[in-house]
Amino acid sequence: MSSTLVSPPLVKAKSLACPNCGGPVELRGFAHTLSVVCPQCLSVLDPTTPQVQILQTFQGKERIQPKIPLGARGTLSGIIYQVIGFQQRTVMSEGDFFCWDEYLLFNPYQGFRYLTEYEGHWNFVRVQSALPVATRSGGRIAMHFEGKTFLAFDAMQAQTSYVLGEFPWQVRSGEWAACQDLIAPPYMLSAETTDDEITWSLGEYTEGTDIWKAFKLPGPPPAKSGIFANQPSPYRGTVGSAWRTWLWLNVALFGLLLFFSMFKSNREVFKNDYVFVPGRSASAFVTSAFDLAGRESNVELAVHTDLDNNWAYFSFALINEETGQAFDFGREVSYYHDSDGSEGSRNDTVIVPGVPSGRYYLRVEPEMSRSLTDLRYEITLRRDVPNNIFFLLAALLLLIPPIFKTVRSARFEGQRWRESDYAPKTSSNSGGDD
Repeated sequence: MSSTLVSPPLVKAKSLACPNCGGPVELRGFAHTLSVVCPQCLSVLDPTTPQVQILQTFQGKERIQPKIPLGARGTLSGIIYQVIGFQQRTVMSEGDFFCWDEYLLFNPYQGFRYLTEYEGHWNFVRVQSALPVATRSGGRIAMHFEGKTFLAFDAMQAQTSYVLGEFPWQVRSGEWAACQDLIAPPYMLSAETTDDEITWSLGEYTEGTDIWKAFKLPGPPPAKSGIFANQPSPYRGTVGSAWRTWLWLNVALFGLLLFFSMFKSNREVFKNDYVFVPGRSASAFVTSAFDLAGRESNVELAVHTDLDNNWAYFSFALINEETGQAFDFGREVSYYHDSDGSEGSRNDTVIVPGVPSGRYYLRVEPEMSRSLTDLRYEITLRRDVPNNIFFLLAALLLLIPPIFKTVRSARFEGQRWRESDYAPKTSSNSGGDD
């Protein structure tokens, strides 16, 4: 016995004559078809009776050419579907009309599916038999379905403004239905309510290039305009990943800081207390000599004062006793306070980089405004101290990628929700009540 797999046979379309214009009308949905539109005169026909009945004649002024022609076959999710119906839905909002297209797809073994398109954004849609469960998320109206929470996005009254092809219900141009959309990108859960029933459907955002490839259509698909309700964010998953990367890089950076700190001697080489009396003390003096041993490295100078609602300025020069090489620098210290709080600091620290070994002394020249109190201060010098500034700068630079992605992601979501009935209050659109 041969084990060769046999593909399902192709089912040929049935045809009938339009009672309005006599033109041929093909039926591709077979017994499922409850209404069909004559491609010649656009009359809506009922093919379920021996004498085909006219349900509605075309009253429009212009024809609409579907972007995917009726009868086209395409493979979506591994299944071949044929386009058998097309309708355009219209919504009026704040005096403007907005339209989207719906394509009815049919496979005799899989049933019906839909493709919807609005301004270059496509969704592959399937009607659902199970009902979602009402819930709330973050204070918003939401639905729970198939393990996902869908947030309410918009609600509208939609009119069927144009029909072509065949449908498994008695379609008529001019029909109205209440529509509600909830999103969990890339999915959209939609409810369509008429006088007779509520129909739930689940759509998945699909790129136009994939649609064009599936149906082998010429040229490029329609260009996208704006951001669609359930369009997946290009930053989805990247924001959290960027912050996790930032965290681990900072862990590594901290490890490097500890590693290099282990090799720093951080040795105290000089320490002394002084008193400065404005107007009476000598304006400058030099300290006793001290040794800076070891390889060329930095020197940290720390000044601790008892300033109170005053300021002081120190001119320093670290001078090599043998060569006369000097490292000149100045530091200002100020500290003020009142009932509203304090400002400044009584202390200050500076690091002088690249100081060669040798015997040094420090020239100090303090100055301050005249005060009733003396200035008491302490000077401490340490050799080869850990310098964390480069690690802090590296940590700040590492913040750029995650912050950039977070801002871009927030901007994308802001543009998405700006078109929603539940847009933020600061948006130009009015927010919906939830």
